[in-house]
Amino acid sequence: MAPTSSSKPRHPPSSAAAVLADSVDDAAFATTLAKGLVVLEAFKAGSTLLGNMELSTLTGIPRPTVARLTHTLAELGYLRYDAERAKYRVGARALRMAHPLLAGMQFRQVARPMMQELAHSVRGTVSIGLLDATSMIYVETARSGDVGPHVPDIGMPIPVVLTAMGRAAASTLPPADADRLERNIAAEDAELWSRVRDKYRAGIAQCKNRGFCTCWGEYMASIHAVAAPLFHASESKQSFSINCGIPAFRLQPGQLESEIGPRIAALADSIRAIVGQAELTTPPRKTKKITSGGT
Repeated sequence: MAPTSSSKPRHPPSSAAAVLADSVDDAAFATTLAKGLVVLEAFKAGSTLLGNMELSTLTGIPRPTVARLTHTLAELGYLRYDAERAKYRVGARALRMAHPLLAGMQFRQVARPMMQELAHSVRGTVSIGLLDATSMIYVETARSGDVGPHVPDIGMPIPVVLTAMGRAAASTLPPADADRLERNIAAEDAELWSRVRDKYRAGIAQCKNRGFCTCWGEYMASIHAVAAPLFHASESKQSFSINCGIPAFRLQPGQLESEIGPRIAALADSIRAIVGQAELTTPPRKTKKITSGGT
């Protein structure tokens, strides 16, 4: 059966809960499945062990429904029940879901040695992120030694609007998608958008003019970052960027913009050339020859 206008795929929602709330009048929408995904999304790095009552509070789903969902998810292996605590944690089967997505990003393996070299040189982190609604999701990362309080990990989300990585990815979007992203950010948090809109747009302009943008502790005060756009894959509609985060105390005055910014832009150029993604939605720019060197 062909989808009705109300059941056509939406642009990626910020969460399963958001699209669940927006789909009450959609007859083709599988509400029970959506509620199960809402329950899975309630588990986060700081909330790895949750009981049915906690899940009900976090999701707004009635406790009896949550109990049926968690039992089913546990039977399928997506949750694991801790009998001593009468709580659930994410099961190993959930990890399988990420593999087909990551396996389609083979450029990560090509990029990682170069990322590790830069991370070691500047004593920071170098990561690739994928745009997902109003978040960036880390899909590859490299680091060197003690990198401070923010340690990127694959699958970890960070906000688009507050980060250099997010702004760099946004700079790769076609105009209609970029406008939609701004509307979604504003709808999620109008006050935050009003406060950071100018910086967000300035970061996108930096990427278009210089090949990278900077972020001075907006997301995490002790970490300063630069990021460069990688590419927007037209077939999969996926947008990628690459960043470098460094503890603020390790940076010399002007170093982020004069040295590390051009180096992350040059790394992005190298990755695109190797994987055959030479085209960017940003205009062409002159690439400065970058010599290796540490901080």
